Amino acid sequence: MSIMKNLIQAVLVVCLIISMPVFAAEGEQPKAMAMAADLVVARPFGIVITTVGTAAFVVSLPFTLLGGNVGKAAQALVVEPGKETFVRCLGCRMSGRDK
Repeated sequence: MSIMKNLIQAVLVVCLIISMPVFAAEGEQPKAMAMAADLVVARPFGIVITTVGTAAFVVSLPFTLLGGNVGKAAQALVVEPGKETFVRCLGCRMSGRDK
């Protein structure tokens, strides 16, 4: 089982590395290849990261409540990955809506 998990992780890393050069530069309109790579690789990976971050936030909640930094933890673990996954325009490198 551990070999399969390592193989899946390696494939995800390779896919991300391969797709990075096709993303649009700042101020540039994303090309079809950048949009396709974003849709197939980056968005599913972002959903996984957002889900893992949300779970980590819930687990860390008692400690962040005691430490008084719930807002910072929520921002770092849930909001930022969520914005990168769901708000960023398709194929864009910068977070936020297309202008």
